[in-house]
Amino acid sequence: MKIVVLQGSPRKSGNTQFLVEGFKEGAEKAGHSVEILNVGNMKIAPCLSCEYCHTKGNGECVQKDDMKDVETKLMSADMIVLASAVHYFNFTGQLQNVISRFYAKGTMPAKKYSLILSSYSPDVYSGIVETYKHIVAYSNATDMGMKCINGVEQKTDDNKKLMIEFGSSIK
Repeated sequence: MKIVVLQGSPRKSGNTQFLVEGFKEGAEKAGHSVEILNVGNMKIAPCLSCEYCHTKGNGECVQKDDMKDVETKLMSADMIVLASAVHYFNFTGQLQNVISRFYAKGTMPAKKYSLILSSYSPDVYSGIVETYKHIVAYSNATDMGMKCINGVEQKTDDNKKLMIEFGSSIK
């Protein structure tokens, strides 16, 4: 299976990247191909709600930025993983921009989704989890699982093992 991870944290060596690398290791051991797209460091503007994509663009956005490359990879993915640090009870702004741009296509063709979240606090996930569930339902896709990791120190051997096991469990 081809898995595309949308890693939304702008911190290149942060907790989210650490967790995603563990997931990737496990998923690759299970025979999957995994590509991590560090959208937290890409230039992707939010949806303008201009409706070009639905009137003249045939599903193509009028904006010319890094989303075109991301979209190309998402269109051939069997599974999409949304991975984010939690910024004020939500996805990072960078990942939220990517998600808002799904609007041009309506849905992505992937039929499997997963969610990986990282935060200091254990009590900040409910809004993101609800949004994620709506994305999965709207896409007529299957939820392959969620991992919400919290705490001051997340780069631990236990969390690495947990994420490798999570990646290995994907069927």
